[in-house]
Amino acid sequence: MNVDVQDEGDSGSGQAVAFTVGENEEVHVLHPQQIIAYQGPSSGRADRLMDVKGMYRKRKLIRSDMSGPCRFVAALPPGYRIKTLQLNGKSDLLYDFRHLFFYSKGITMQTRVLSMKNMLVTRDIVKVKFAGNGSIGILTEGTVCEAELHPSDPLYVDAGSIIAYPENAKLELTVYGNHLASQHMSYHWKMTGHGPVLFQAGRQSHRFERDNNEDGIIKRFLREALPFGGVFIK
Repeated sequence: MNVDVQDEGDSGSGQAVAFTVGENEEVHVLHPQQIIAYQGPSSGRADRLMDVKGMYRKRKLIRSDMSGPCRFVAALPPGYRIKTLQLNGKSDLLYDFRHLFFYSKGITMQTRVLSMKNMLVTRDIVKVKFAGNGSIGILTEGTVCEAELHPSDPLYVDAGSIIAYPENAKLELTVYGNHLASQHMSYHWKMTGHGPVLFQAGRQSHRFERDNNEDGIIKRFLREALPFGGVFIK
């Protein structure tokens, strides 16, 4: 399978991604409503209702199974990109389901139920992890960054920017820095453990643009000066 990003620069209108699926290949698309063009046999697309281990008890999810040979184009919203990751064997990383765009034949998806504390904070019930040989496509806002966890030296990552983290990681929702810093920043995950953490840079870029282009100087001052102003003043 070949994934080709059709990029005409940062026009603000989003991207188109072309998928070329070969003979005996198959890709599972988790956002089928984004498919805008298809070339191949009509039987090459089969949509199915998903029930990811009770993840959404009442709201079913639709997955499109695209079988080759075929070619299709998917549209991405402005600011979003697809990051393709290769998987060989079993991965320890837990992903947010909404970040998943596709996974190829040969990859299996499993679910992990979160603790009650993490459910309340993240508003997610489960995370998903993958095993097998093939590729997965992650839907991200901006550039994907990676950092290694340490068993005792914590890594602080903006809670809304996390894409994936190791299942063994220890997480604590917090802020850091001096008094002023901790008051105006967004909540972060304080993380320790072993393995890589993936996070996206685009969410912070959007906040930066908002602060500099849309907000007046008074609102920006209040957000930075008041206790937890960055959290409550949007």
